[in-house]
Amino acid sequence: MYRRVMSVAAKRALSRSILARATGAPGVLSSVATRAYSSHKEIQFGVDGRSALLRGVDKLADAVAVTLGPRGRNVLIEQTYGSPKITKDGVTVAKSITLEDKFENLGARLVQDVANHANEEAGDGTTTATVLARAIFAEGVKNVAAGCNPMDLRRGVQMAVDAVVKFLKEHSRMIATSEEIAQVATISANGDRHVGELIAQAMAKVGKEGVITVKDGKTIEDELEVTEGMRFDRGYISPYFITDAKNQKVEFENPIIVLSEKKISALQDILPAMETAATQRRPLLIIAEDVDGEALAACILNKLRGQLQVAAVKAPGFGDNRKSILGDLAVLTNAQVFSDELDVKLDRATPEMYGTTGAVTITKEDTIILNGAGAREAIEQRCEQIRGVMHDPSTSEYEKEKLQERLAKLSGGVAVIRVGGVSEVEVGEKKDRFVDALNATRAAVEEGIVPGDALPRCTIAGEL
Repeated sequence: MYRRVMSVAAKRALSRSILARATGAPGVLSSVATRAYSSHKEIQFGVDGRSALLRGVDKLADAVAVTLGPRGRNVLIEQTYGSPKITKDGVTVAKSITLEDKFENLGARLVQDVANHANEEAGDGTTTATVLARAIFAEGVKNVAAGCNPMDLRRGVQMAVDAVVKFLKEHSRMIATSEEIAQVATISANGDRHVGELIAQAMAKVGKEGVITVKDGKTIEDELEVTEGMRFDRGYISPYFITDAKNQKVEFENPIIVLSEKKISALQDILPAMETAATQRRPLLIIAEDVDGEALAACILNKLRGQLQVAAVKAPGFGDNRKSILGDLAVLTNAQVFSDELDVKLDRATPEMYGTTGAVTITKEDTIILNGAGAREAIEQRCEQIRGVMHDPSTSEYEKEKLQERLAKLSGGVAVIRVGGVSEVEVGEKKDRFVDALNATRAAVEEGIVPGDALPRCTIAGEL
């Protein structure tokens, strides 16, 4: 029976990070500990150095361990500014600890690295990683003191880690249903069913590749806001384009869409598009690097005279990322991007070069494009191209984050969970649980789950 679960990704990450931090450096267990000052270093050798490191590891692990499992307790953390922070997130507790004794603090920082690495790799399992790191380090110190060769010990731990990772892969099972997703999220959120169901709803709406973010809310209730379609953080260039004065936004149905990589200033560049929109009696949306000069004046004048519903928006992103996003918009709306590099000129445009979409909503801050006219096959092909770049080893973490956002906007949508509460402290504590549950659920959907409550570790221990 799968009651307490932890994602395979989380367990694999913590196993590797524990090894790397606890035994990765040959000198850790036969330690020479050094303490830095402005002009000199203080050095401790052998038993004294290892003992000081172990005391630091124990102090940090004791503070973090109280948050472990479904019966874990909250920790109250003093902050330099603002209210104290209440959290059950292991890595947050670990990051907040600095010890007075510098040698002990070195040991604490080793375990902080373990928690941080587990958090970066899987987003969950940081408390378990800390507890296991302390156990491995303590047993390592004991064995070295008894005469064990540190390098032989490290090689043995590496073999054990490989066996553990293999076992987890073989005994994991995938999850797919909304109910299973809710169960995983609920357990990670300390048994809070409301958190689990809200995350399951968000995943059901935007898909496993969709972007789900957690933000502070402005009410006492938790809210789920889902945007289906493409949304980007650029609003109308001029308030004269507004069609809904009460809500200060632009709303178009079935508009013609013009996409340009370059700034549009000359009137003749937009005349073909304006004539097409007027002839077809459809709104016109221009998305370009910028729109100014005669072109902007003509758009505003036609809008104020009631001759044409038109709006202009700056293209999102910068540099190559902007080109890529415009390419995504082109696929989504079945449009062609006007670019000097491709020798496609605005003043020679024909109606089939423009895109279209079911509806557009533009506010001062952002633009939402719904029901683009792009072919489903073309959109899926574009998504595959993005996935290919994401899996390229040379792609940086920052680039992967941007690619994931693009993929979500093309393939699924964007969901925002706004965490409510009656105080800043309550919102902060709930937000930590939402983030942990979301990360655990993503890892579980990607690589599956195994039974929890330390059952896999007990089973593995018997086989090692």
